[in-house]
Amino acid sequence: MSTPEEQEAQRQLQICNACRYCEGFCAMFPAMTRRLSFEPADIHYLANLCHNCGACLHACQYAPPHEFRVNIPQSLAKVRRTTYAQYAWPQALGVLYQRNGLMLAVVLAASLSVMVGAVTGVHTTGQENFYDLLPHNILVAMFAPVFLFAVLALGLGVRKFLRDVQPATSGAPVQWPAAREAGQAALSLKYLDGGHGQGCNNEDDASGHARRYAHHLTFYGFMLCFAATSVATLEHYFFNLSAPYDVPALPKLLGVSGGISLLVGCVWLFVLHLRRHPDHGDVAQRSMDLGFIALLALVSASGLGLWLSRQHPLMPSMLCWHLGSVMALFVTLPYSKFAHGIFRLASLIRFSVEKRQPNTLGLGSD
Repeated sequence: MSTPEEQEAQRQLQICNACRYCEGFCAMFPAMTRRLSFEPADIHYLANLCHNCGACLHACQYAPPHEFRVNIPQSLAKVRRTTYAQYAWPQALGVLYQRNGLMLAVVLAASLSVMVGAVTGVHTTGQENFYDLLPHNILVAMFAPVFLFAVLALGLGVRKFLRDVQPATSGAPVQWPAAREAGQAALSLKYLDGGHGQGCNNEDDASGHARRYAHHLTFYGFMLCFAATSVATLEHYFFNLSAPYDVPALPKLLGVSGGISLLVGCVWLFVLHLRRHPDHGDVAQRSMDLGFIALLALVSASGLGLWLSRQHPLMPSMLCWHLGSVMALFVTLPYSKFAHGIFRLASLIRFSVEKRQPNTLGLGSD
């Protein structure tokens, strides 16, 4: 049984398939024209190919207030919300985060911060090295299970998603050229150019690259922070170089530059999200979207604050805030907007595979 969101997306996609004015805008449209009908698996696949740039909405002659009410960015955004719920593991947690994302993120971060302080007894002041307050082995014991849970939950969700969409996308195995093309499209946010190279559309029909740049700052800032943690782990276990590190040590350079990039990107995305017109997305997802952005901002801000508060009485409190925020981020990772990046990459890979297969319908263009 299709959901109401899937049924509405099916109606609009059939209208688009008959019109085909928007073939050049993003990967969703050439993938769409390979189909004459749209089963739920097709719709979830197409929804996660959509980058929500808004270009097709502004080009569409059947957009509201036309009686056809075609709004592909909004319709597919609503389908993506059901993707997060249907493919979440455990499913109940996905539904909870969708409904109360922002409040849940902030409350969870605050609660875990208090818990870290209470359980570990972090209350000493005036310490320069937070490892004197919380030994490395305790940190590993606290965070390894949470991180592994996030990886497991995301892996199970994406595995189920791929199992459903693979038959709908030719079922062919993934070859290196297809994987490389999909990776390049994801890392460059190729399809946030609006199909015309001018970026995403605003409600006044003007275009700009602000969303693309803000996403880049956020994503690559996050990856730099992850790289800092990874390098520090290697140095700790294999080179006997123990934290804390300071500039110009590589973990610190990566962490500080990543933290600044992540914080700037999150604030920028937060502002852009609040300013964006409701027709450009699913208003019901706003709490989930803002919750994820808020958690990322908390992680980056508290991490930078922890570094700057060395030899200061605030350092133990800042440590609790940072560890609580990171733990909250990991716990919610499989159910937050982060999951969309994984589903989008999976869809881009299947698109790159599918476009290399014969177009049996002989319709559209790749």
